[in-house]
Amino acid sequence: MPTPIKMPALSPTMEEGTLAKWLVKAGDKVSAGDLLAEIETDKATMEFEAVDEGTIASIEIDEGTEGVAVGTVIAMLAGEGESVEDAAKAAPDDTAKAEKPEPKKDDGEAKAEPAKAKPRESAEPQKAPAKAKPAPRKDGDRIFASPLARRIAEQKGLDLSEMEGSGPKGRIVKADVEDAKAGRPANEAKRGAVAGPVDAGLDGDAPFEEEKVSGVRKVVAKRLTSAKQEVPHYYLSVDIRLDALLAARKDLNAMLEAEGVKLSVNDLLIKALAKALMRTPQAHVSFQGDTLHRYQRADISVAVASPKGLITPIIRGADRKSLAEIATEMKELAGKAREGKLQPHEYQGGTASISNLGMFGIKQFDAVINPPQGMIMAVGAGEQRPWVIDGQIAPATVMTASGSFDHRAIDGAEGAQLMEAFKQMCEQPMGMML
Repeated sequence: MPTPIKMPALSPTMEEGTLAKWLVKAGDKVSAGDLLAEIETDKATMEFEAVDEGTIASIEIDEGTEGVAVGTVIAMLAGEGESVEDAAKAAPDDTAKAEKPEPKKDDGEAKAEPAKAKPRESAEPQKAPAKAKPAPRKDGDRIFASPLARRIAEQKGLDLSEMEGSGPKGRIVKADVEDAKAGRPANEAKRGAVAGPVDAGLDGDAPFEEEKVSGVRKVVAKRLTSAKQEVPHYYLSVDIRLDALLAARKDLNAMLEAEGVKLSVNDLLIKALAKALMRTPQAHVSFQGDTLHRYQRADISVAVASPKGLITPIIRGADRKSLAEIATEMKELAGKAREGKLQPHEYQGGTASISNLGMFGIKQFDAVINPPQGMIMAVGAGEQRPWVIDGQIAPATVMTASGSFDHRAIDGAEGAQLMEAFKQMCEQPMGMML
């Protein structure tokens, strides 16, 4: 019996994803463990492996299709001795299920349908589809087209209402718009040679290029907007002298050189925050409605910039790990974050966060808390400043650190105690080794 390959749930909270890329095609033989596709979730792009062996009979969802619900059949697999052609025909038609009613609009705007894309490939030769009727509509206000087809049409300035669809039930699919003759961009007729549909009242007539918002950026926007609206932030800043920490780093790197490990300042700051949190348990909490969670271990989320947006891989148990372990793990996680290859367990969770913009020359900033965590430490650049040393003014390397705290869970005095402990760890780095 043919085996349907379904959109997997790659994280506990995943409900839908983007089928970013197929790594196989119809007719390919696969074994358990072979990579089938790259799936983009809201945080990362992950590889999807085969669990059975057989032949890919058909590809049911085009690569690039967005909003594919978990459990949707994305391909069909023919087992040993099974007919590839029969397996391809056995694919369920989920088209009707995927068509969700949308609010009726007065302006008759064409809307994309978040539905299953037309099967694009099959291992067996297929006849060219007969000429289809124009794309069907409901109540005259909706055009049936795949999300990918609509995006391509928008980029090419095509009017979907004048096109005929070759997909199931006359739906417009990718192939229908790819070869169509491009017209003027939809907004060009209204505003001249400005690319991309936008409200002229907001952008004026400044030229711009439209860039699709990534899944990561959408999640960052949603979570941080919620954080600023719902979490009562307060901020505390301290100036920290770094000379002792920098000297300790130099000595430790000389010792670790033979092992191929090189500590960054950020590695030491991660350890300092972890140890400070364990010394001030009253500030190592999160607000959970009717309860507070008091953490027994410091899992530090570290802000990393990636091409798709901010993501926070986690150093779990940073208070218990050596500096060499933190440096090695952080290097690996940062690389995976920038490549979009983090696994859910590598970025979900965390008891507190740290964000370092010092490498950009930023002196001081206030970071937004990452709910449900109760605090985030923002650190700026270490710079030469005049400092009172033994009653005399002398140059010193000084860094400003700012803590953002959730006032529902952490009172001002408790936040101040954490900042004091963090400052002490940085200025007396031998405390990190204990």
